[in-house]
Amino acid sequence: MNRLANPLAPRGFALPEKTSQIKVWIRESRGLDDDVVVSVTELVCRKDGCPDIETVIGIMRPGEKIETIRLRKAIADVTSHDLPRG
Repeated sequence: MNRLANPLAPRGFALPEKTSQIKVWIRESRGLDDDVVVSVTELVCRKDGCPDIETVIGIMRPGEKIETIRLRKAIADVTSHDLPRG
């Protein structure tokens, strides 16, 4: 059986250790409390002008708008130096 992968499907769960590490980096650099949810997702984009793969980080503070950080690289390639501070 030949299976086709969905190129638009999130792929972040393929690297759970790296995804967890990125969440730790975000929490530490931002001083986030435990009630703040941090999500890390890798997306594939085929639209003109967007990168082929990007890592999207969502910071969800209770009662506030979601803060989104977009990195123009795959989860596996993200380092702590790629993340904005504060």
